[in-house]
Amino acid sequence: MAAGMTFGNSAPDASPYADEGPYGTPVVHKKAGLTRRGKVAIAVAGVAIVGGGTIWFQVHSAAVAKDEKEAAALQVQMKKLELEEMRIRNKQASTDKKAAAASAEKIQAAVDKCVKDSSGLIGKGYGSPSRSDVVADCKQQYESIDGSGMEAAGNAQDAAGAGGGGINSPALLGLVAGGGLAIAVFARKGKKADA
Repeated sequence: MAAGMTFGNSAPDASPYADEGPYGTPVVHKKAGLTRRGKVAIAVAGVAIVGGGTIWFQVHSAAVAKDEKEAAALQVQMKKLELEEMRIRNKQASTDKKAAAASAEKIQAAVDKCVKDSSGLIGKGYGSPSRSDVVADCKQQYESIDGSGMEAAGNAQDAAGAGGGGINSPALLGLVAGGGLAIAVFARKGKKADA
């Protein structure tokens, strides 16, 4: 008889060192996967990441929209400044043109008077001046006297042809300085409103 075998209904001795199977103690395999605690940790981390990403996206979208509004407002402000600058340039060109026209009319009247007064000398004999000589002399005489008017007319014509005054124009410099000040004040108010 083999050791450890009994006959009948009696139970074998439960020895801690007794083999349970023919090949030794069976190996207990744990289930593959995460424990309950690991699953809860992953779920909490996922919710935190999704919630944080949503909040970040909303904050970022709001900041981008605000920046776009500020850029659009600055663009409108710059357009207003450009229109004001064009209005000032047009007004200055109009004033210069009127002054040049008045000066040119004054010079033409003086030249016509000179030609009329000198018409008695034209063609009277050998060596007397011709009509074109008299006109040229009168033009030279009166244009050199009132050279400032012709200079103004030339400047007005240059301004109309080239698109306006130069960079050193006091009106332009004042306009640019005023525009810079307006933009600085607008930007400062925008920062105060955000805070």
